[in-house]
Parts: sequence; C-alpha cells; structure tokens
Amino acid sequence: MSQAKRPNVLLLVADQWRGDCLGIAGHPEVKTPYLDALAIQGARFSRAYSAVPSCIAARAALFTGMRPEHHGRVGYEDGVRWDYPNTLAGCFTRAGYQTQCVGKMHVHPLRSRQGFEAVELHDGYLHFNRSARIPRVYHQHIADDYFYWMQGMGHKDVTDTGLQCNSYPARPWVYEEALHPTNWVTDRAIDFLRRRDRSQPFFLMASYVRPHPPYDPPECYMRPYMTGALSMPPVGEWAPEIGLSTHSGVHGVADRTLLQQAMAGYYGCMTHVDHQMGRLMEVLGTEGDLQNTIVMFVSDHGEMMGDHHYMRKSLPYEGSAHVPMILSGPGIPQGLVLDQVMELSDVMPTLLQAAGLEIPDSVDGQSAMGLLNGQGKWREFVHGEHSYGQLSNHYIVSSRDKYVWFSQTGEEQYFDLVADPQELRNLAGRPETAERVAIMRQALIEALSGREEGYVRDGRLMVGAQPKAILSFLEDRKGF
Repeated sequence: MSQAKRPNVLLLVADQWRGDCLGIAGHPEVKTPYLDALAIQGARFSRAYSAVPSCIAARAALFTGMRPEHHGRVGYEDGVRWDYPNTLAGCFTRAGYQTQCVGKMHVHPLRSRQGFEAVELHDGYLHFNRSARIPRVYHQHIADDYFYWMQGMGHKDVTDTGLQCNSYPARPWVYEEALHPTNWVTDRAIDFLRRRDRSQPFFLMASYVRPHPPYDPPECYMRPYMTGALSMPPVGEWAPEIGLSTHSGVHGVADRTLLQQAMAGYYGCMTHVDHQMGRLMEVLGTEGDLQNTIVMFVSDHGEMMGDHHYMRKSLPYEGSAHVPMILSGPGIPQGLVLDQVMELSDVMPTLLQAAGLEIPDSVDGQSAMGLLNGQGKWREFVHGEHSYGQLSNHYIVSSRDKYVWFSQTGEEQYFDLVADPQELRNLAGRPETAERVAIMRQALIEALSGREEGYVRDGRLMVGAQPKAILSFLEDRKGF
C-alpha cells in the first residue's frame, strides 16, 4: 500500500474508564455523546478486558501486543525499564508514519518514547517519579511536560486542591478549564495535526489521564451528576462488608454522600474527556482527514467505584477488568456490536492490519479485522491476573461467563455474565455449574502451567504460591 493511500490512525486512550460507562452501552447516567457517535459509525466490542487491570501492565499489553507472561508485568511495579523489540508506535514509525503521543505513557524511564518519534508527556501524579532518589532529569516536575507547563503558568501542582491521585474525594477543577490536563492533551494533539508533515500518514495516540483520580472535572461537567441521586453500586451476595478489607485503596466508601460525590466526579471526568475527544475528531473532520483515519477508543482498566464494596482496580470483577473498546474508520463495518472476548493485546495487531502493515511474530494478540468481516476463528477465553497481596487473583472470562481464583486463599467464584452481568451471585460450588467451572478451571491450569510462581503442580492449582508483580526475566531491568 502506498504512503498516499495508507490510512491515518488515531488511538484514543482513557485511564481507568469502566467498560459499562458509555451511553450507547446502556449506562443509566453517564453521558458520552461523541463516543456513542463513534460507536455508531463503527464497531463496539462489548466484551473487552484488561488482562492485568492496572496502569503499567495494561499499557505493556497495549504497546507490545504481548500477553502478560511474555511482557513480564503481572502486577504493579514502578522502576522497571521498558525494553521491547517491537512496539505499536515503533511499527508505525518504521513503516513511514509520523508518530506522536500526547498524554500518558507510564513507562520507565519517564521519557522513554517506545517507538514514537516524539512524546508530549503527561502521566498524572506518579509517586515513584517524585521521590528525592530519582535522577533530576527524570523527576516529574521537570520531565512531565504538562506539569512543567503548569508551573510556567504560575501554578504549583494539580494536587494543591487536596485531591490525591488514587483517592475518592471529588470536587470541581479550581482553575480555568483551559488549564485542565484533559484540555491540554487535546490542545497538544490538535497542534500536532497543525504542524505534521502532510506527505506522510500519521499515528497519533491521545492518551488522557482522566477519569483516573483525582476526580476534578470542570464544574459544568460535575454539576449535572450532583443534581439527583445516582444509582448505587451493585453489591453481590458474596461481597465483604465495608471496612473489612485493610488492603490499601481497596476497601469501600462507607459514607454514602462521599460515594455519590466520587461517582459524580468520576462521571463528570468521563463526559469532559468525551467532549474533548469529540473536539479532536471535529478538527480531523474539518481538515478532511477523518474519512481516511482509523479511530480506536480504549481504556487500560476500569474502576470498581463501590461495586461489591471495593474501590479502584486490580480485581477480576467487571468494574475493574472490563474496558470499553470502539473501532471506526475506512473499512470498518458500521453499527456492529460484537461480544467475542477481546483483550488489550489485540489493539496492536488490529491497528497494524487495519493500516495494511505487517504484524510482528512477537505479538500474541489477535487482529479483529477478520472478526469484523465474519472470518477466522476466535478465542473462547481470556486469562487475566493481578498480584495483589491477599487479594492476588486470576480469572478466566468468556463472552458469557467468568471464573475467578484467588491464589492466596483458594477461593473460587463463578458468574453467569449473561443472566447476572453485575456479578451478584457466585455460582461456584453448585451442582448445576460444576461441569462448566471444571472446564474453566482447567483453562486456568493450562494458562499457568510452567509459570515460575508455582501456581500449578501435578496438574492442580496450588494455593499459597508466592505471587510476583514482575517475572524474573525483568529483574535486571530495575533502575535507570
């Protein structure tokens, strides 16, 4: 395919956006008009998952197309260098695309480009890169372009309002809207479109930190969600009581008012991001580029937001592991909703094939292009996991059900996602589900056989095997 005929590619990435939080997905409250329109114009994958639902590992799958056992990140750990031979951006750069990332990367070291020709960085608040032991050139106040820009505007930090980067308190943005990091990502992405080399196709990743905390949308986006009571989160029959879990950041919010404010801030951030993504696509349309641009929207992981008395991510439940995924553009059938089970490792091969580029042998994910045209065989299951102390977990999910195993306690859960999409009833241990649970347990055994943690011995799951955040082949990549 000639350079002139190759489509542009726009990858829209949000951080911590739940898979059910789209108007077109039937959410009763969240308003996402521009993403809804994108889905109508293309295909929406209703069963997309993050195999390791937290920021770093999820982005490793997104950037490399690899499964966790191959990219090596099976939990959350900062300070491990990224050194992969094939990356999504690198493939586009080598093919002659002009490549740019604006916004969140969350790689190490902080300015590593991962194949992009240029990066304008905003990673959100990263504790690791604010430590005094970090080399000055990688300290976030210097290396993060948005924070550096904000200081030049006379503002110290986005946390000056008292909101923290992983907490649930919410309040409206205190500065003018144009200074918000969500607007900044769109501003800088539009500026890239203005100054790009138009003799080349482009690959642009606009990567938004929100709706990840702090929940601080401009007041006009938070207010509509504060005018009435929002639907309370689902609580399964199996759920722990609020406050019983002492794992950092996991226990639920007991105060109903604070939870409602958190939901309003979270939903407000979503609508704000949606409007800014719409603004970016409007510029593409005005300049005549949209009809020749593949657009994908996806998130790295979700947010429990009180479901089953849990907050944040890293858990195997729908709020945490289920992510939105939309694909639109030339060659993409319109109005499709597909329920085949997808994973973030599928993004890289899908976009490469959509652009007519070769998919490297290192990629584990599957391209959805054949699936969109009713061709090819698709997987039955996705295996997900996350090292998380006593809550370390593994899950096997299909388009209709999910099996969960907690490696430190041996607890099993089974959910019928068709009849019970909110995971209210744990059907594990019941005679009528025993055969299906055995099939999914065996799928997990096969996925974990040979793993260095020792999760499987003599063909059986071993309770209490020590989980790791990174696999041993990444140990020598710690540091700068």
